[in-house]
Amino acid sequence: MAVVDLLELTEATPAYTGWAGLDLGEKTIGVAVCDATRTIASPLELIRKTRFTQEAERLFAIMDERRLSAIVIGLPVNMDGTEGPRAQSCRAFARNLLRLRADLVIAFWDERLSSAAVNRMLIDEADLTRAKRAEVVDRAAAAYILQGALDRIEDERRAAEWRAAREASDRGETP
Repeated sequence: MAVVDLLELTEATPAYTGWAGLDLGEKTIGVAVCDATRTIASPLELIRKTRFTQEAERLFAIMDERRLSAIVIGLPVNMDGTEGPRAQSCRAFARNLLRLRADLVIAFWDERLSSAAVNRMLIDEADLTRAKRAEVVDRAAAAYILQGALDRIEDERRAAEWRAAREASDRGETP
């Protein structure tokens, strides 16, 4: 397929299939997955960066094993909304995945401050040391990214239902 807008992801993928969420770091790729109802994201795995083909093979294996139909990649947008070198690197990663598997469906989600939020949660709520946080932060950030995307899609679905009900009510129909 291709890269699609996040709000088009549901229509671009088969119903009752999960999605993968990725947090692309400099040395690792955090991987998260969601359930088939696309409600809850969970951290899954950390892929150590070595060669792109090895990383892609592991990612594709996860997708095939779990019958995942799409990938949501965290896009590190600058605080002013511009895209810098890290964001360009994420877009290049997506293009390279599509070269290996043309039927992939990929969307991006603004990941500003996701690692900071996860680190804060791991310190405040899980009381993890710096060394232990380093082991889980990328996976947890991937879940944070995917959950944010799932929540955005659900919020838009609910807003569309509300608008439709409001329009029906304005026309004198009962929703």
